[in-house]
Amino acid sequence: MSVTFGKNASVSSENEQAGGGAEGAPPEQLALIRESVRKARTPRAKPRTWRGAALAKDLPVARVLVDKGVLHLDRYFDYAVPEELDEQAQPGVRVRVRFGAGRHRVRDGRREGGGLIDGFLVERLAESDYSGPLAALAQVVSPERVLSEELVGLARAVADRYAGSLADVLQLAVPPRSARAEQRPSPAPLPPPPAPVAGSWQRYEQGGAFLESLASGGAPRAVWNALPGPQWSEELARAVGATLASGRGALAVLPDGRAVARVDAALTALLGKGRHAVLTADAGPEKRYAQWLAVRRGSVRAVIGTRAAMFAPVQDLGLVAIWDDGDDSHSEQHAPQPHAREVLLLRAAQDKCGFLLGSWGCTVEAAQLVESGWARPLVAGREQVRATAPLVRTVGDGDLARDEAARAARLPTLAWQVVREGLRHGPVLVQVPRRGYVPRMACANCRAPARCRHCSGPLETRDGGALCCGWCGREENGWHCPECGAFRLRASVVGARRTAEELGRAFPAVPVRTSGREHVLDTVPGAPALVVSTPGAEPVAEGGYAAALLLDGWAMLGRPDLRAGEDALRRWIAAGSLVRPQPVGGTVVVVAEPTLRPVQALVRWDPVGHAVRELAERAELGFPPVSRMAAVSGPAEAVAEFLRAAELPPEAEVLGPVPLPVPAAGRPRRAGAPPPGEQWERALVRVPPGKGAALAAALKAAQAARTARGSAEPVWVRIDPADIG
Repeated sequence: MSVTFGKNASVSSENEQAGGGAEGAPPEQLALIRESVRKARTPRAKPRTWRGAALAKDLPVARVLVDKGVLHLDRYFDYAVPEELDEQAQPGVRVRVRFGAGRHRVRDGRREGGGLIDGFLVERLAESDYSGPLAALAQVVSPERVLSEELVGLARAVADRYAGSLADVLQLAVPPRSARAEQRPSPAPLPPPPAPVAGSWQRYEQGGAFLESLASGGAPRAVWNALPGPQWSEELARAVGATLASGRGALAVLPDGRAVARVDAALTALLGKGRHAVLTADAGPEKRYAQWLAVRRGSVRAVIGTRAAMFAPVQDLGLVAIWDDGDDSHSEQHAPQPHAREVLLLRAAQDKCGFLLGSWGCTVEAAQLVESGWARPLVAGREQVRATAPLVRTVGDGDLARDEAARAARLPTLAWQVVREGLRHGPVLVQVPRRGYVPRMACANCRAPARCRHCSGPLETRDGGALCCGWCGREENGWHCPECGAFRLRASVVGARRTAEELGRAFPAVPVRTSGREHVLDTVPGAPALVVSTPGAEPVAEGGYAAALLLDGWAMLGRPDLRAGEDALRRWIAAGSLVRPQPVGGTVVVVAEPTLRPVQALVRWDPVGHAVRELAERAELGFPPVSRMAAVSGPAEAVAEFLRAAELPPEAEVLGPVPLPVPAAGRPRRAGAPPPGEQWERALVRVPPGKGAALAAALKAAQAARTARGSAEPVWVRIDPADIG
């Protein structure tokens, strides 16, 4: 007999435990963690402990997940439950245990020693796999049951997909404890609200039917290509409201705090206060934990928030939604670095609930969901798109205006005219690539990115030497542009601050505002002004912008990454969606080569068609998301040793390794990047469709073996890296 919610976990405890058993475990068990799932359980024996100790009469064994993220300890450990902790030691609570078999000693039959470490009590058992004396639980930190069966199962699925540990995922899923928040009672749950009317969802061909399905308890799955304008937040709120009307819960993940604030306001206006919780880091630890507890206790059935909310323990989940899945902020930077979209896909499959992926643009992953038939498209007709989208005009960046001030601001004649006309009617948005958009190499004539002839990876120069591929490392001695035949390369871009200064000289009577990394504006007035912004930091203008100017398009398209075209189009469309519709004079000018595919997709306002064509090309070349890919980085010898030891699937293809750029001293170091001054290498491992799970398992086993041996050299493994350029 057992009381458990750990049945979905794919790694069970070993016979040798840090809480009970001899030191260490056979190396083959450490190297093949997942093999324990397939092994038959040995007969369990009742726990033997020290003389005179009073144990819990029923289910005296606690199975604990210790808060250690190392892969060779990614399993459960058995501890004895003292009688005085019997009532509090329930599945899901936080506990403290003595951990570290190397420091254990036995005195008078009692097991002592080991340092105290935090953990989660996963289940209570009548017997243990281990037949020796078990250490006892040291403390129940709180009687609050923060884990559920569904959350443990989701965390295990995420850990397996990203070759990570269950403890690391739970660190992302469960916020730090606040005792004061636990002591405050949560409000009583409110009854389901009435189903909202379709409203602006009627603009979409199947919008009304989608809301009706949610309100009636259905689980529709849709990829939503939102129309330009600010209505998207209200439409998302109506989808959440329709789910609540069915008596179920809803979860929406948004890219940043500004987007959360807009949906928060829309939900409050639609449903009133107290119907939803907001989970963001800006709220502070205590308030965020209090909101999280209200969701865990069932007091609140709807959650909106940034990427950490993807694990929110919403009860009876009826809908998971994500807005703008192509935004970089949806990719978690802490191990095992999951993406919010993939986590919500796992939740939709696990809970059999509805799924909504919305964006003004369209990623190739979204197109793949529709192409496979897993989700249905939720789009508007072409007439409706023309009525809401601005007019888009293109111009090459070589056609500069004759005016000296306009030439200094890099404004072609057409752009100069559109900006001057737009300033008569309202604010004008100027989008400039941020510093990060510095391409390694692009054609100086047509701005097409320079790519390797062997693997289509990005070409770069190292220390002023010959061109080399950033993926496979091959040198390229005779490069010429496959698009226009030119032989000259280019790599330069001007930042937002300098652009603002030059525009101020070109339009001296107009106020110039900037929005970027240091200071991001949320809104700007509807009065005439120039608003210079980096991508993703564009403020919303009252009444919409009269015009928008998208500068240095070649630089965004020239990024050495598979997603360069997709990401440039997504950011252009996001900026264009803030501009007034064409019927009232809204105009967008993009300074880029007019014949390039992303530019033409912007002119037609057809992000879905662009994503479909990108997906077809990647399928032909074997690139993600059709294939699965992993990045392995670290010192050269450590990477080579790791790849030799890993039992990769026979279909796996290793690209590289190639040197990684050495980061400048003083800059923040991202996960997987070399320390300042050190030279690391990175290899890409690619497998065909259907082999992603095997690749993740092989890399996880190899990494577990390294950590068990105590290897000094670090090796970073990332599944589905966001940037493989």
